[in-house]
Amino acid sequence: MASSLVPLSAPHPSWFTPKRLLVIFCVINMLNYVDRGTIASNGVNGSLGTCTSSGTCTSGSGIQGEFNLNNFEDGVLSSAFMVGLLVASPIFASLAKSVNPFRLIGVGLSVWTLATAGCGFSFNFWSITICRMLVGVGEASFISLAAPFIDDNAPIAQKTAWLAIFYMCIPTGYALGYVYGGLVGTYLNWRFAFWVEAILMLPFAVLGFVMKPLNLKGFAPAESKQALISEEMAVQEVQEALNHSAKPTKEKFSHMFSKMKCTCIDLNQLSRFIKDIKALLVDKVYVVNVLGYCAYNFVLGAYSYWGPKAGYKIYNMSDADLIFGGITIVCGILGTLAGGYVLDLMKSTIPNAFKLLSVTTFLGAIFCFTAFCFQNMYAFLAFFSVGELLVFAIQGPVNYICLHCVNPSLRPLSMAISTVSIHIFGDVPSSPLVGVLQDAINNWRETSLILTSILFPAAGIWFIGIFLHSVDRFNEDSEGQVTEVDRSNATPLLEPRVTETSDSSAS
Repeated sequence: MASSLVPLSAPHPSWFTPKRLLVIFCVINMLNYVDRGTIASNGVNGSLGTCTSSGTCTSGSGIQGEFNLNNFEDGVLSSAFMVGLLVASPIFASLAKSVNPFRLIGVGLSVWTLATAGCGFSFNFWSITICRMLVGVGEASFISLAAPFIDDNAPIAQKTAWLAIFYMCIPTGYALGYVYGGLVGTYLNWRFAFWVEAILMLPFAVLGFVMKPLNLKGFAPAESKQALISEEMAVQEVQEALNHSAKPTKEKFSHMFSKMKCTCIDLNQLSRFIKDIKALLVDKVYVVNVLGYCAYNFVLGAYSYWGPKAGYKIYNMSDADLIFGGITIVCGILGTLAGGYVLDLMKSTIPNAFKLLSVTTFLGAIFCFTAFCFQNMYAFLAFFSVGELLVFAIQGPVNYICLHCVNPSLRPLSMAISTVSIHIFGDVPSSPLVGVLQDAINNWRETSLILTSILFPAAGIWFIGIFLHSVDRFNEDSEGQVTEVDRSNATPLLEPRVTETSDSSAS
């Protein structure tokens, strides 16, 4: 009996490695959040025109000034983006089971590119609102699928760190967007900011179509294809059996069976989607994690949109975009990376992730709340920086729980429903509600203190998660993975695969 190692003939792109996958996804994620920071910047968002008691008037600037928007309408622009994101995220996550995820990402980024360019051509409130909705639709394909790909290909001991690097692009993108929007709005015109973003994203949209596709862990692509082939063969057999019948009868039954086949496929997909949703909703660990994330995102969403404007009004910051951008980029990078690194040091488990979430959010809430109590701008900046450093530490742990408390095949849907939830109950209502609150009390300091206090319930919800029974399901088998061959095919390895074969001879 002799044995030898023979490389499998599975396609292997020599250039495309796990680290390069991470870099590509990080750049795309950063561009997504640069766009969010850009529309929130004073340079692009602008302000309404004002008139003094003496009759001296100044013209408005940016989107708010050009389209004459009140604070509520201005906040709706942020929420409009989320509407598209919410509607499209579950759809893209569900399609990932039957369509290659990389192609879905290519479609989504193409929509994003066209819609962002459309923002630059908008002519009133409703035109830019519709374009912002389509930007959200475009991003939906990416956010549901990127994290599972990264989790699959990251080294086992560094999974949370890799996720932290990916989510570090959120504060970094926001910060760069504040600075970028401020500069473009000051020296050019706010419309150019959107056109440049579209040009930068275009190569990645094309890459989604031309890149050699990978499979996600927990999915067996051949499964859905085999089901379709079986159904087609069954229909073909019925059609052949009808060859000896009269032609009108044969055509009638052929048409009937074709319609039945399509209906069967649609009903199966719908049934599977409902079953997956139920599995997520009965998972206490997942639900508690997402509830805390919703409360957290309610605050962070309003911070990101109204922060520069509030800082300008409360402390008369002449360079609010640059200051908030600088704080966000430094604290966001350090906090996000530190959160993932600390969880890896603690040993990446779901209870440890909940401990880190509750402690850092509670301490961050104390520092941010105290910061807005100071009259001195430098004291505010010092305390607010520490608070942001702490609250940004949650990005790695919270997404680690979303990915590891569910079956591998549910991870794209888990990320999609998490995204939908944190937006529909978080930053979608928070931006316009904060605008309404500010219109009512006309005091940015009080508005900011009321908003910040919501971080305390978020910490409390995550604290409950520590005591829930939890199981890491990352290595569980998924539907349709019956044989070792199926498991191998569904594993998204980016490195060469080697298998052992045996040669035997009879004497």
